[in-house]
Amino acid sequence: MSYKIVIDSCGELLEEWKDDVRFESVPLTLTVGGEHIIDDSTFNQKEFLQKVAACPDCPKSACPSPERYMKAFDCEADHVYGVTLSAALSGSYNSAVLGRNLLLEAKPDKKVYVFNSRSASIGETLIGMKIQECEEAGCSFEEVVEKVEAYISEQHTHFVLENLETLRKNGRLSKAKALVASALKIKPVMESTDEGEIAQADQARGMNKALIKMVDHIAQKATDSKNKVLAISHCNCEGRAQILKDALQEKLNPARIIVLDTAGVSSMYANDGGVIVVI
Repeated sequence: MSYKIVIDSCGELLEEWKDDVRFESVPLTLTVGGEHIIDDSTFNQKEFLQKVAACPDCPKSACPSPERYMKAFDCEADHVYGVTLSAALSGSYNSAVLGRNLLLEAKPDKKVYVFNSRSASIGETLIGMKIQECEEAGCSFEEVVEKVEAYISEQHTHFVLENLETLRKNGRLSKAKALVASALKIKPVMESTDEGEIAQADQARGMNKALIKMVDHIAQKATDSKNKVLAISHCNCEGRAQILKDALQEKLNPARIIVLDTAGVSSMYANDGGVIVVI
């Protein structure tokens, strides 16, 4: 059976997916100071971060329309899967479900399923990898859905950011503790909840200590890590991501670690210097 995986642009694409017709990134739109930026292959992270730093207003994102999702789902593949950032953080999931429903009105026999990642960024990437793994193992459509939903329920997302202003201003930190004054250089260690919301797990003075605490939290929650893929995405801090990779390799010894730059939406929320880890 043929398949297609549609991932909203909050999720990073593996390099080998970018020219593979079985994968499609559906772009969100970013707005900085009145300028609209499409989060597609033309996205320039360096220029975007400069614009965000220079703009007094908080950047915003807009999810793709149901019609855009319907277009992505309407293909020759036998099995079609959508993966979106957490429904608790964005309207992208609901829009994708509406797009699926629109398609099924015209083609009721089409097999399409939309996964609420309950994560974001590299977490969506790992879900896409799991779908691909199941499909290439010969699983039925229903088996893929069951296995991937189980995988999502066990997935954990962790992150430490240099700058939390975008998350704070956009209301994504409603579950977090009050942030300590930046003058104290306190870095909150953040994680996803089971529902895909954001919570504060810990905090530390300085980025290095925060990263150490994040590694400890990941180790506490990770199960069977030697048989899992761990993923790191970073916003303009490759060296920091490499240090984190080495620490996690030593601590957990996972089957594989992938490291990717954040795409547009992830860059907006992670901001310059942010790192995200999902396992």
